[in-house]
Amino acid sequence: MSAFGGRQGREIVELVNGLLDDETAKPLLSLVAETDGRLVGHILFTVARLQPDDQQASIRILAPLAVSSDFQGKGVGGVLIREGLKQLTESGVDLVFVLGHPGYYPKFGFQTAGLSGFEAPYPIPSEHADAWMVRELKAGVIGKSEGRVQCPEVLNQSRHWRE
Repeated sequence: MSAFGGRQGREIVELVNGLLDDETAKPLLSLVAETDGRLVGHILFTVARLQPDDQQASIRILAPLAVSSDFQGKGVGGVLIREGLKQLTESGVDLVFVLGHPGYYPKFGFQTAGLSGFEAPYPIPSEHADAWMVRELKAGVIGKSEGRVQCPEVLNQSRHWRE
C-alpha cells in the first residue's frame, strides 16, 4: 500500500485482490520482488480481448505495477516489467497494454496505443492520450490488429481508467 499512499493504496489493493479472484482476468501473470524476505514490488498482467472479437491477437493488460515507496527509483519496477514481458513473450502473448506514466513505460518499449489504432476500455482525455500505451511482443501484430480493448470485469470500471 505504501507504493500509492492512503486512499489510492487501498483502492489498488482491492483491485489486485479482485483481479486475482476474477475468472475473466485469467490467465494472469503475477510477479513479486523480495529483499531480505520483504515484499518490495508486485506486477500483475491479466488477459484482455480486442473488440471486434474476430481478431486473433493474444493480449494482456499490465495493471498494476507497485513498488514500495522506500524502493522506488532503485530499478525494482524495471526488473518486474522486463521479467513479465519476457515470460509473456515466451508464452506467445502478442501485445501488452498499460495506462501509465508516459515518461516511464516507453523505456520498456511501450508506445502510444491510440496512434496504433487501439482504444482504451474507457475514453482517455486527450491531454492524457499518451498515457494509454501498447508494447508489441510479436513483430507485425501492430498494423494487423486494432480496436477497443476489453478488459476483465473487475478492471472494467471507469474509476480505474483515470490517469
